[in-house]
Order: sequence, then structure tokens, then C-alpha cells
Amino acid sequence: MRSIAFRASYWLASAFFAITALPLLLIPHRGPLMAWIQAYTKVMVWSMRHIGGIRVHVAGRENLPDGPCIIAAKHQSWGDGFVMFAHVPDLAFVTGDHLMRYPLLGPILKKMGAIVVDNCGGAAARGRLVASELEKAKSAGRSILIYPEGHLSPVGTQHRYRKGVFHLYEKYGVPVVPVATDLGLRWPQQEKKLHPGPCSVEFLPAIAPGLEKGEFMEMLEGKIESRSRALLHEQAFNGTWPHARSASLGGVN
Repeated sequence: MRSIAFRASYWLASAFFAITALPLLLIPHRGPLMAWIQAYTKVMVWSMRHIGGIRVHVAGRENLPDGPCIIAAKHQSWGDGFVMFAHVPDLAFVTGDHLMRYPLLGPILKKMGAIVVDNCGGAAARGRLVASELEKAKSAGRSILIYPEGHLSPVGTQHRYRKGVFHLYEKYGVPVVPVATDLGLRWPQQEKKLHPGPCSVEFLPAIAPGLEKGEFMEMLEGKIESRSRALLHEQAFNGTWPHARSASLGGVN
């Protein structure tokens, strides 16, 4: 019943905020729309807790630098993005161009200054696009959210970490803040059924600029995956999710 109630609130809130955001597209500056998006995501996090029963504990916000950074996060659930935008103001994010095809979502993403990657344009086209969008984000002092696996990963597993996150790190020249989570235990990937209970999203100590590709990728993956698996073990140890231990031993896709 909670899952059904949450789904209803999810779609109603999403439709309301999408429609009422349209007039904000006419305003020259991005600020009003970003404030509206943050209000929407805070409503969704509230709904996750009070309707869906998912109690998200956000830790490590002191690891976010005062200036812009790249947030490289584990991606297990649709809820991941809501938590990120609810806690980090004026956040840009990297997404595929498939989202631009949705009638309401495309113009909103464009106005938000999302870094949209052309999945069919080839490496050179993607590189030119990302470079231009990075310049815009850098001039505005914005932080950037990227999911380095490029996929939703079933809890306890991982996909190959893509090199795009290193190119952002190299070109943007700011710290990278890894983010671990076990939110997928409570809202798995795109599943309709929720599993009420506690979960965590943790901002981990930042990786400073200047590392070589191999060292950076190894450090980023190690930080995110080891802490995400540790969160699953903690759930199992505390008895809040009996199957967390077996899930945390999953393989790499």
C-alpha cells in the first residue's frame, strides 16, 4: 500500500512541478527554475520518508568544498537524483540525450544547464559538446553531478567505470567528491515496490585535482565501491536488511 501511495504522490508531484516550471523557462536567468527544482526534489525526499517509509540519512556534507566540485555518485535508484539535488544547490549534471526527447523535460533540462551528451555523435562530437558545457558551468561556479558507471546498478553490483568522469576531472580542474549509497536496498533501480527502512547517502573525502588517469580511476572506484559495500554490511549487521550481506558480495557486470 505504501508503494502505491508513494507512486501516486510521485507522479502527481512530478506533473505539477513540470507544468508549473514552464513559465520559469521564460525568465532569462536560471536561478528561479533551479530553486523550483530544488523545492521539487525536497518534496520528493519528504515523500520518500513520510509516504514511502524510506529514511535517507545524508552524511559527509562537510566533504563538499566551498567552491565548485564534481560529484561522482553510485547510482542504484531513481531516488539518487532527488537526494543530490535536494542537498546541493544549483547543481549541473551529466545526462544522455535520450532525456531531451520528452516534451516537458527537454526544455527544462536545457534551461537547467544540464551537460547533455550526444550518445550517437561519436567521441569527437561528445568531447566538443562537453567542453563547451563545461566552460559554461565553470564560468558560473557550478558543481557537476555525474554517475561514472553510466547505468543504474542493482544493489551489490557495479558496472565498468567509464573514462568520461576522468575527462571532466582533467578539464574542470576541481576536486571530485565520491558518493556511496545503499539506497538501492529501499528503492531498487526502477522497481515499483519500495522497501521501507533506513538507508544512507555519504559524501566521501574529496579527490584533489592533478592525478593521472589510472591512479584517479582506481581511487574513485575503490572509494565508492568499498564504502557502498560497507553500508550493505552495516545493514546486515544491524538487522535492518537481512539479505544485505549476500547482496554486497555481488559481482561486476
